[in-house]
Amino acid sequence: MSSLDPTIAARLKRTSDGLVPAIAQQHDTGEVLMLGWMDDEALARTLTTGRATYWSRSRQEYWVKGDTSGHFQHVREVRLDCDGDTILVSVDQVGAACHTGDRTCFDADLLPTPVEARFDA
Repeated sequence: MSSLDPTIAARLKRTSDGLVPAIAQQHDTGEVLMLGWMDDEALARTLTTGRATYWSRSRQEYWVKGDTSGHFQHVREVRLDCDGDTILVSVDQVGAACHTGDRTCFDADLLPTPVEARFDA
C-alpha cells in the first residue's frame, strides 16, 4: 500500500464515497481522453509508479490503465485544480483510452447546442 503525502491529501475535496474525478489528457496534444476516479490510494500509486491507477466504482477495485487492455497511460504530470476537487493527469496514451476501443471517450456523441452558442474563433 502506498501512502499519499498528507499535504496533498489535505487539499483534496472528495465525493461522499471518498473519490475525486481524474481527467486523463494526452500530454502533447491536450486531447481529453477519459474520466476516471481516484481515491487517496489510487493517486498515491499514480504518483509513485508513473502509471495511471484508478478506482473502479463498478468492480470496487483498483485498476492500472493498460494492465488488461495493453492500452497504457504513462504519466507525465499530475495537477490538482484550484479547488482540489478534480485531478488532471497528463499522460502519454498508448492505444485506445476508451473501453470501447476508441482513442478517447469523448468522440462518440456530439450534443446539439443552440446556434447562438456557437462561436467562430
